Amino acid sequence: MLCPVCHYDNFEGEDTCANCGADLANADTPQPALDYHDTVLGEHLDSLGIGSPATVDPATAVADAIRQMHAAGVDCLLVVEGGQLVGIFTDRDAVVKATDKRLGMYKVRDFMTPDPVVLRHDDTLAVAIHKMAVGEFRHIPIVEDGRPIGVVAAADVFRHLVHSLG
Repeated sequence: MLCPVCHYDNFEGEDTCANCGADLANADTPQPALDYHDTVLGEHLDSLGIGSPATVDPATAVADAIRQMHAAGVDCLLVVEGGQLVGIFTDRDAVVKATDKRLGMYKVRDFMTPDPVVLRHDDTLAVAIHKMAVGEFRHIPIVEDGRPIGVVAAADVFRHLVHSLG
């Protein structure tokens, strides 16, 4: 057991540190987690400064959607119908699902991820990181009343953390 004071490696079960005499009796008792609101992880997604999302209609040809992504320099398009978010089409969808297909014959709705996991603008970075990790997502739409207002990318979160911590 490492001493919390001098970091001396003591034998498990010791009550005092053999090096500095510090009390080790409760050193292995878990301490309550810090409140996320006191850390960078408690910041709201608004702090990322995310702009308006690139959108596409589900009836758009996949080839046109890929061209749109390339022209805009984005990794995903939010699929919107009647102003409401109905799916997400990512570069991964294009590579994994559309490879070796005649793209002019397919629509975005054929390859999009329907009913994607979403975030709200006032969710915290911790919530975004958790949803990305659990779902193995690199992009999550931000919605307000079902309407897309942005997209959080794992790269955005990473850049913000690096900037804030360093």
